[in-house]
Amino acid sequence: MEDRGEGEEPAAGLHFVGMKEDLIKAKRSFRTLEGRDILVLYHQEIFYALDFHCYHAGGPLQNGDIEEFDGKLCIVCPKHKYKISLAEGESIYRATNPYDPVPTTRWYSKGIKQRVHTVTETDGDVYVTLSHMSRFIESDYFQGEKGKAERERMEAEDSSKKSITTS
Repeated sequence: MEDRGEGEEPAAGLHFVGMKEDLIKAKRSFRTLEGRDILVLYHQEIFYALDFHCYHAGGPLQNGDIEEFDGKLCIVCPKHKYKISLAEGESIYRATNPYDPVPTTRWYSKGIKQRVHTVTETDGDVYVTLSHMSRFIESDYFQGEKGKAERERMEAEDSSKKSITTS
């Protein structure tokens, strides 16, 4: 790792997450910053950072596919296929409106559900500034103690289901 200067402190709120070249090679990296689990990813020459656990059921987003839907670059949760925009944390889905005279499938928004964080690159160093938006965002739940306990319970259930099907 490159020396950033002895005694040099980053600006308040900036968390060093890695060297640009290392993060580009890794494409996706897990970090815990101030007790918060974060996914840092590099896609199409842009860095993104968002809460690691999906807002819906706490599934890990690290292995989710990245696809474009309705002009928005999204990560698709591997657990339940929820689509979350990388830039805003907006959850989108495709459906028909039964009240339309001719029901046509189109994209709808559930609003901001996943907390996203700011990524800054300076001289080959990459930093994340955590979002401190004051309102509750659904992915916040899986960062707290109750959410962590629920994630562990669901992981144990998934493991027992897998062991039953492989037996």
